[in-house]
Amino acid sequence: MLRPDRGRSAWLAATLIGLIAVSAAPAPADAVATTSLASTVEPAPASREEIAAAVAELIVDAMSAEERASAVVMGHVGGTDAGALARYVDDRDLGGFILMGSNVPKDPRGLARLTDGIDGEDGALPPLVAVDQEGGVVSRLAWDDGPAGAELARRSPESTREAFDARGALLEAAGISVNFGIVADVGTATSGFIRPRTLGGDADAASERVAAAVAGERQHAFSTLKHFPGHGAAPGDSHSVIPETNMTLEEWRAEHAPPFASGIEAGAELVMTGHLRFTAVDDVPASVSPEWYRILRDDLGFEGVAVTDDLGMLLASGEERYADPVDSAVDAIAAGADLVLMVAGSNARTAGDMADGIGAAVRDGDIPEDRLREAATRVVTLRVLASGLLDGPEFDPAG
Repeated sequence: MLRPDRGRSAWLAATLIGLIAVSAAPAPADAVATTSLASTVEPAPASREEIAAAVAELIVDAMSAEERASAVVMGHVGGTDAGALARYVDDRDLGGFILMGSNVPKDPRGLARLTDGIDGEDGALPPLVAVDQEGGVVSRLAWDDGPAGAELARRSPESTREAFDARGALLEAAGISVNFGIVADVGTATSGFIRPRTLGGDADAASERVAAAVAGERQHAFSTLKHFPGHGAAPGDSHSVIPETNMTLEEWRAEHAPPFASGIEAGAELVMTGHLRFTAVDDVPASVSPEWYRILRDDLGFEGVAVTDDLGMLLASGEERYADPVDSAVDAIAAGADLVLMVAGSNARTAGDMADGIGAAVRDGDIPEDRLREAATRVVTLRVLASGLLDGPEFDPAG
């Protein structure tokens, strides 16, 4: 995935040496009795994901609380000056950057040069670089003319896999590691503005195509399922209001959970939580709801990165509780999010202010230290995988 090495072998070598040193440490005396038994069992080779997670734990262990807080923020500012964007990310060592239309040059080569700049200096762990590239209605890359949304809903699941394979290849060539591009919402009659972007009008049809999209895309870029728990259940545009429904949890499980479950089973690395209020489950939007993060983890078995939808969107709701994106970021991380996203209303200071707010919340005890460590480790695991440094045959258990 992405461009390999790029001069970052130094930090990976140091990290792996540390990992090997820890794993090779002498066993405690009370463990000697089990050594002979353990030696007769052939251990399963570690997967790339397991290696990346172990490396990420070491990296996060070495971070300060402030650095961990920055690692769980994905920010945005406009412009195509690669140097300016790199400084924006590097000044606070943000976990990621999301490209919007104002950041995308007119051609693929220009975009590849820009993401090279955002990736930073040799020897540094690159940030996640994300984009909303659904195709069709939501498209940041003008040269992506492949089918999307409702058009794919009318075609076979295999057409969806092919479309996202091609779309993912464009992202990979551009140096983009994360796509917020797989709409797992069900296109119901009440789904409103999201319907043309959905991959199916019922749970079964959407589930098949969501899984196919993940299968096609994830060999090129990390796949994201959105907008959990499902925009199709709550009418209204979350860019301007907080859509609300009184749908029961049982109804949700039958009618809107299946596409998310299908995408998770297919291997999607991220799930984006929406600003959607299911009053029968929680009075707060899913993006800041501990109960919805619990359902995502415990009921659907998701172990990857939970990222919020743009917290700037909550400002437009007019609800006083969500008038400050820093407070919303703190609430989201405390609730169970791993990565907070900020676009609408963002300026050069916003992401840093969010990181400061998260760090202060940890110091004040409003966010447990282990919660921030867990979130940062999940994000850094993706960053290690996205760096390309584990793509060699030496890290392939089947090799």
